[in-house]
Amino acid sequence: MLMDISSEMIHSLLPLFMFTTLGASAFTIGLIEGLAESTALIVKVFSGALSDFLGKRKGLAVFGYALGALSKPLFAVAPVLGVVVTARLLDRVGKGIRGAPRDAMVADMTPPHLRGAAFGLRQSLDTAGAFLGPLLAVGLMLLWANDFRAVFWVASIPALIAVALLAFGLREPDRPRAEKRQNPISRENLRRLSTSYWWVVGVGAVFTLARFSEAFLVLLAQQRGVPIALVPLVMVAMNLIYALSAYPFGKLSDRMSHRSLLALGLGVLIVADLVLASAGHWSTVLAGVALWGLHMGITQGLLATMVADTAPADLRGTAYGFFNLMSGIVMLLASVVAGLLWDRLGASSTFYAGAVFCLLALLVLALQPAKQPGRT
Repeated sequence: MLMDISSEMIHSLLPLFMFTTLGASAFTIGLIEGLAESTALIVKVFSGALSDFLGKRKGLAVFGYALGALSKPLFAVAPVLGVVVTARLLDRVGKGIRGAPRDAMVADMTPPHLRGAAFGLRQSLDTAGAFLGPLLAVGLMLLWANDFRAVFWVASIPALIAVALLAFGLREPDRPRAEKRQNPISRENLRRLSTSYWWVVGVGAVFTLARFSEAFLVLLAQQRGVPIALVPLVMVAMNLIYALSAYPFGKLSDRMSHRSLLALGLGVLIVADLVLASAGHWSTVLAGVALWGLHMGITQGLLATMVADTAPADLRGTAYGFFNLMSGIVMLLASVVAGLLWDRLGASSTFYAGAVFCLLALLVLALQPAKQPGRT
């Protein structure tokens, strides 16, 4: 939660900072955001595999959170776009290093019958930070007359607190030690990842294709007349809905069909994209953003649960890593395409394309194998 407060104070303002202060185009912003988010997801494959190999996860998580915290001041001092890109990539490398070990620790700590609720709770706290961060950004932007850099400096504080809390406040659960350490990404071990797991990886990739960078929500709000200081409220609205819905839908996923919940999430995202594509006023943008947040609450913790359910316990870090590797590659493609469409055909085309990709994801769900482990 603390790291997300820090990150979202910056990320809710960063597209506008690049667009208005540094003169970046929508395509450039899409490329930077796609590179950043895909970097985080791709790095997870290596950190997850390493955590499985070492049999320890906390050290990698602490290092990842520390790298993210140390990147924050670079945003405040960035004179040109290149420094912003460097800071953004360092921040996302840190996220990539910590992500898979953290999720694997959640799975290690949680009984199987409560795993959906646990990931829903983790997602809710994560998203509560993503709600509070933009809210703080709005207050400070109003207080300091749109001083982006001052807000970026303040964002460093909760990040450092997050590192201290993890380093000194969390005891990693004991895990059985293997007699001999094995390479978790060896051919023999990868064969242990079932067809059901790889199906989840494919579904996650198509979901990512349909859900490009949230930077475009920020740009749309500004284009539809929201004052710069108030634009982070868009992310506040999205993350409020996300935080409120993630835990209830996580608990629901322990009792009902995963495929049905995924289809519901895609249906909500289709409606969100159509609302955003037709938005001519900030109030319509807000409605579309709220639906976007509901979609996130339905699906993101659910996909994490499905990975845990379909992967061997000793390969969970690797499993999350490969899941995020595929999602990262697709995130880069989706954000670049979204930026190109925005620059050449206008904002509406970006969101109409998102709705088309959602229909593709529904087709993938319809082609699901007859039976999956767990509640499918």
